[in-house]
Amino acid sequence: MTGSNGEKLPFLDDLADDAELRGTVLRRPVSGRDNIKRLVEAVGTLYASQQPTFYGAIDQRHFLQYQATLRTGLDLEAVGVIERDETGLVQRVAMTFAPLDAAVSLSAELRDIVGEEFGDNLFYDASVNEIAAS
Repeated sequence: MTGSNGEKLPFLDDLADDAELRGTVLRRPVSGRDNIKRLVEAVGTLYASQQPTFYGAIDQRHFLQYQATLRTGLDLEAVGVIERDETGLVQRVAMTFAPLDAAVSLSAELRDIVGEEFGDNLFYDASVNEIAAS
């Protein structure tokens, strides 16, 4: 699998069947290789551009950092921690996104394109915040 710039992403091909993805743009973890791949593919469609800035590893932990511009024009920075087991399979991925406005925008856009597939409660929903504030 490749990113929007044609480079191979450093974890998708090695996901364990029961891998877990956690992230700033998700209200709960996503489990399973196919679900994670589908979600990462959806994120890629929302990027106008993406530029890797760092990739490195310490033992079985790999670190990925990149900058992206969303199709909405917002700039985004992302950091990923990829945890592999002793066989090299990826068991867990944690992604953080900043700044907040870009992360919220990304989550809301994901809700629009894959919300029904994953459940609307997985992504940002402005009406939830309006209810919580009242």
